Amino acid sequence: MAKAPPLTAILRAYRYGLYLGEPALAGLLAWRSRRGKEDPGRLAERRGLPGRARPLGRLVWMHGASVGEALSLVGLVDGMIARGFSVLVTTGTRSAADLIGRRLPAGAVHQYMPLDAPRWVDRFLDHWRPDLALVAESEIWPNTVVSLHGRGIPLLLVNARMSERSSRGWARSPRTAEALLARIAICLAQTDDDADRFRRLGAPRVSISGNLKYDSEVPPADGQQFAHLRDLIGERPVWVAASTHPGEDAMAARAHARLRTRWPDLLTIVVPRHPHRGGDVAACAATEGLRSVRRSQGGRPHGGVDLYVADTLGELGLFYRLSRIVYLGGSLVPHGGQNPIEPTRLRAAVLHGPHIHNFTQVYRALDAAGGALAVADADDLAATLNDLLADRPRIEAMYRAGAAALKPFEGAVSRTLSVLDPFIAQMNLKAMAAS
Repeated sequence: MAKAPPLTAILRAYRYGLYLGEPALAGLLAWRSRRGKEDPGRLAERRGLPGRARPLGRLVWMHGASVGEALSLVGLVDGMIARGFSVLVTTGTRSAADLIGRRLPAGAVHQYMPLDAPRWVDRFLDHWRPDLALVAESEIWPNTVVSLHGRGIPLLLVNARMSERSSRGWARSPRTAEALLARIAICLAQTDDDADRFRRLGAPRVSISGNLKYDSEVPPADGQQFAHLRDLIGERPVWVAASTHPGEDAMAARAHARLRTRWPDLLTIVVPRHPHRGGDVAACAATEGLRSVRRSQGGRPHGGVDLYVADTLGELGLFYRLSRIVYLGGSLVPHGGQNPIEPTRLRAAVLHGPHIHNFTQVYRALDAAGGALAVADADDLAATLNDLLADRPRIEAMYRAGAAALKPFEGAVSRTLSVLDPFIAQMNLKAMAAS
């Protein structure tokens, strides 16, 4: 591998600080476990202790921190298994572990990512001995990067993104940024803007492959649950507020309250981004005088329910299929927005707020084509919903426009795999020489 710049004083301090900080990190994990943020039965994996044996033969390690990043890797998992590799997929959150564990094909295994303490990272790498490492989006953990480079294991940043805000942060320590990025074999950026930011920070090898999420399969849905809920809802007008964050639940309830005079049978389905917030969503409904039930408590959207709280995990595909209108959360509050690709592919007209910097490119394309509409606040959301509920042909036109707008962006999986093929060829040559 290419020679990289020496570690800066910041990186050395970080590295040795986490040697000394292991007891504090262990305490942090225990605290998170008590709060339900870590899986207590698999907590050892977060300290680099394996939860299962390493598969025989060549192994690719892929890491996606949370749900979206992990699911975006599924196409690459399939591609590497087809090329004769076993695949280890790691995540950092319980929700991502629960979802990806159900979506991985035979030949792939899941573990939790160890925290970035040097001894824990080395323990992880000693056991799994990956031949190649792929990390999704913007997960740059310094000790992991340094350890992989020191072992001669190529690390690729795939589906890479770098916001302008993050770029400015890294630019405050330019030598540190360059020392880390030089240890990455290649950055496969989502967009031209992302690529430019990585280059400005000193990444020597940058290419543009597009966004893997454009190629992701739509989320699945249980057929029996879909039929059951569809029968319960019947001909009622319905809309979904998906992946909502604090503040947006109240806006969804307020929008429903504005609409109930004209649409007395309206059903609002709110899917909070974090299911443990179901009680908060129900409280917002009560504030507006709406009747609500929670799915996590066995509630069903019968005719007496105004707002259905879908506070369960992994069922977005089900609720996207129940409505032709989807508001995507994280966008009326300054979170950055959620992924609009899945509801668009499932025939929905997409609504969003102004805070969409996590998915600027796709929203720009959808808005320009007429496949998505921006709303400013709860009143604007209510007015837009009112217009769409009264105009079914417009909903269909929005879906078709959105689906067409996504087409030019597809193909990121095949482009990424074509970049991986030379690394695979090098590994094959090494294996032949060793034999």
